[in-house]
Amino acid sequence: PLFRSRREMPNLMEATDIESIGANLVSDFTWKQLLDTDACTVCGRCTAVCPANITGKPLDPREIVLKLGEVAARTAVPAVSTPVSVDRELTVSADSVFERISSEELWACTSCRACDEICPVDIEILDKILDMRRYLSLMEADFPAQLGKAYVSMENSSNPYGMGQAQRAAWTDKVDFDVKILGQDEVEHADYLYWVGCAGSFDERNQAVTLSTVRLLDEAGVDFAILGPQELCTGDPARRSGNEYVFQQLALQNIETLNDLGVKRIITQCPHCFNTLSNEYSQFGGDYEVIHHSQLLMDLIQQGHLEPKGGADKKITYHDSCYLGRHNDIYLAPREVIASIGGVQVVEMERNGADGFCCGAGGAQFWMEDQTGKKVNVDRAQEAVATGADEVAVACPFCFVMLDDGVKELGNETIAIKDISMILAEATLDLVADPTD
Repeated sequence: PLFRSRREMPNLMEATDIESIGANLVSDFTWKQLLDTDACTVCGRCTAVCPANITGKPLDPREIVLKLGEVAARTAVPAVSTPVSVDRELTVSADSVFERISSEELWACTSCRACDEICPVDIEILDKILDMRRYLSLMEADFPAQLGKAYVSMENSSNPYGMGQAQRAAWTDKVDFDVKILGQDEVEHADYLYWVGCAGSFDERNQAVTLSTVRLLDEAGVDFAILGPQELCTGDPARRSGNEYVFQQLALQNIETLNDLGVKRIITQCPHCFNTLSNEYSQFGGDYEVIHHSQLLMDLIQQGHLEPKGGADKKITYHDSCYLGRHNDIYLAPREVIASIGGVQVVEMERNGADGFCCGAGGAQFWMEDQTGKKVNVDRAQEAVATGADEVAVACPFCFVMLDDGVKELGNETIAIKDISMILAEATLDLVADPTD
């Protein structure tokens, strides 16, 4: 969108004069955020594509815009007409948006950006939700209890899983070649830093993605290294849920490590890490060339460094990750990786590409319980199963877990969920990517 913004936040580690953070009062919002409330055509397209709303959660994106506009209009001096007519019995006693917007609405958001993508007048709804989450999280401590556990784990263990940092590189014992660790054993340089991520390091299912990726990189002759115990969570779950303080704690430590080691180019398998490293670290002095593993694998195939074998007679459908697709406009690379395998028929789900449906994990929902209405991942899993595909390809660790859990909850034991690296490794290296490898 023309005015798409990423509001820069003050450095909370250095600031001494901040009385409040996030958005509570009308004056806390930017001019663009307030202009959006007047620009709204009340068409409801945002609500029609919202995964939270579709599955029965309390969030209605259009209402977020209209309620903010209502509070702004009714508390203005002099008062002005509201964006739409409102019930006269509804009172607004102060210029706080929480006079009309509830925390339950805000915590239901998966940050998928489907609302922003479809808006015909380029209204940005997600940025308003994130600003209000910052206020709830840091100023009111008003957040789901399960999220509090993830906050504590990120602060104490530097990852939301609560695992020991010493185990970050334990997966390297499962490959039959040496994986270099920057800063150890006199390793001072590599063409690429492979950012494994928390899920790729600690989650059993996603370790299979990590193993497949490094085996493909090794096969293609790519010079790469990892950070091992020096790699911390990028802070994405904290920032997406409003805990800017924990995000910046982690981000600043990572940036210091990366800059001290002279890192220039980074490979990620996690779209959330990709988005944070490439779009958000620059404000704090972290400027890197970041490439998602789908893009690099596509390049290696096109350059002839990886040669998938034919003969795989199966149908595969690809699920678009919100943070790879709508947040970063990467749609083609994962599909080209799958299509490069001879015998594979790529079939699309009804909602795909920019119109793809969320898996339900974004916006830190992965660390919260989905207890209201239908589960988002089950809705998406049903759509995947309906394609008749043998496998669902993903390119995100959270999509992997959510869809795998979704098809299991449906009782379907015939369709397999696999990362694109696992599918490519099976076709290129004659390996079966076992999640328990």
